[in-house]
Amino acid sequence: MKTRLSNRLNASFERWFPERRLFLRSETETRFIRLRPLTQVGILAGSTAMVGWTIIASAVLMMDSIGAGNYRDQAKREQIVYESRLNALSEERDRRAEEAAKAQERFSIAMQQISDMQSALLASEDRSRELETGLEVVQTTLRRTIKERDEARTEAETVTAALAEQTGSARTEASRLGDVEDTLDFLSVALGATAAERDAMALLAVQTKNEVEMVALEKRLLEERNDQIFSKLEEAVTVSMEPLDRMFRAAGLSTDQLLTQVRRGYSGSDALTPLSVSSKGTGDLGVAEERVNNILGGLEEMNLYRIAAQKAPFASPVKTAVRFTSAFGMRRDPKNGSRRMHEGIDYAGPTGTPILATADGVVVEAGRAGGYGNLVKIRHEFGIETRYAHLSRIHVKPGERVSRGDRIGDMGNTGRSTGTHLHYEVRLGGSAVDPMNYIKAARNVF
Repeated sequence: MKTRLSNRLNASFERWFPERRLFLRSETETRFIRLRPLTQVGILAGSTAMVGWTIIASAVLMMDSIGAGNYRDQAKREQIVYESRLNALSEERDRRAEEAAKAQERFSIAMQQISDMQSALLASEDRSRELETGLEVVQTTLRRTIKERDEARTEAETVTAALAEQTGSARTEASRLGDVEDTLDFLSVALGATAAERDAMALLAVQTKNEVEMVALEKRLLEERNDQIFSKLEEAVTVSMEPLDRMFRAAGLSTDQLLTQVRRGYSGSDALTPLSVSSKGTGDLGVAEERVNNILGGLEEMNLYRIAAQKAPFASPVKTAVRFTSAFGMRRDPKNGSRRMHEGIDYAGPTGTPILATADGVVVEAGRAGGYGNLVKIRHEFGIETRYAHLSRIHVKPGERVSRGDRIGDMGNTGRSTGTHLHYEVRLGGSAVDPMNYIKAARNVF
């Protein structure tokens, strides 16, 4: 039955694949191999399948290579855009800080000028009061002198009349009249000098009044300029604080608790002392003092935000070109295919890729840890812990203090891993949270 079927197939293919013979010649004899139509069809089918498989495999490998290249190029472009934006934001932050420092310096100079002008104004007021007091003394002296002159005239007339009745001498009368004229001349000269002094005092009082008005005008202009400075400082503080506040809230952290904890831990350092301004002679400086202290309070709060941001994991653990391969949440286990919670995020890259600390902290564990492989744990402030797993090499030791950006290890494939990658976790109060919340929250700030 099998031979009959084979013969029928050979007969069917004989038209397209006639029987061939392959001769093998040696020194003593010649042999041949018969290639029947069915055998040729089998060889042709096998060769076709081999060529097709080779073409498909090459196409798959080429497409995978092209896709990986495009992804790397896209990752590089995104990294360049991210770094340029980061540099621009850093420059903007530095400019804001420089403007705030210059504004604070201008404000100090303005406060000194206000103090000097206030001292000059008080001195002018004291001088004006002294001039008014001197003018009153001169007027009192003048009135007393006029009164004494009138009394002297009356007494002279009385004595002259009495002398004339007693002696009847014209010579004595003439002598008395001469004495009276001399007295009147002396009084006239004294009164003229007093009047000239009074006029000079009045002119000085007018000049002093003009000076006081000029000082008041300069003071008003200075207050307007200070108000503009205050407004710019308040706006700068507000603009600088809002992104930081949004960053912490986007990461799920309470800004009030963070600032309270940082303020408690850094009490007495980098704190701005409230300004006390004398309000003698004006009631407006109290408002200025309040605005100054509000600005200083805002700058101090910005400083606390800066310290908190440095101690929370807002940075990325890798800075080189890598692939983001797995997100936080439920996923299919790559080992056994079951559904389970993935408590971190994965980055794939070459072996030895530098792994960096994402915030300031203290290394609490550095070594082999079961399925994590080579693991580094870092304890940060605010009850936050970060984990860096599957490392090929560890560069830190337990108890060592690290800063953001320090190299703590190299990417590897140790532990329960299917390939070279970094498994990165963030834990808040012992519970795993999505690390991308922190990384994305800081993209528009740092």
